[in-house]
Amino acid sequence: MTTMNTEKSLPDGVQRVAQALRQAGHAHMPVMLDDAARTAQQAADALGIDVGQIAKSIIFRRKADDAAVLVITSGDRRVDEKKVEALVCAASGGKLGRADAEFVKAKTGFSIGGVSPVAHAEPPVTLIDRELFRFADIWAAAGHPHGVFKLTPADLEHLTGAAVADVVVEP
Repeated sequence: MTTMNTEKSLPDGVQRVAQALRQAGHAHMPVMLDDAARTAQQAADALGIDVGQIAKSIIFRRKADDAAVLVITSGDRRVDEKKVEALVCAASGGKLGRADAEFVKAKTGFSIGGVSPVAHAEPPVTLIDRELFRFADIWAAAGHPHGVFKLTPADLEHLTGAAVADVVVEP
């Protein structure tokens, strides 16, 4: 269900992700799925893997400074906004808000459904869900609803420089 494309034929967002991965020396380049994978379940079904192995990128808006907050979580978990707020807003006493499609596109350079954990237009405040470390291999969006790339949780930590935290609602 996946096809390899030459980099020049890839959408712009996927090309940006591929360039960032190559510069970081990452072993796996993006692949394009035949069908869109706008949800973790769609991506898992297309790849034939457990939904928990999908590293979904959720964007929030830190109200104090209008910063994008990226939470990369396991596809079978739900983000606990209060936990994230406590981690990224405590110093400012501010609040965390929802990010609309326009905010996501402006801050990340990606549309909702294809937000990659790397190659953002503006560097976000980033947290990684510790639940991703249950898996040896995970897959993340590569800048387009059809684009994904393979990595390990340790790769994700290295590529983003993000802290690993408890950011999900207890299962």
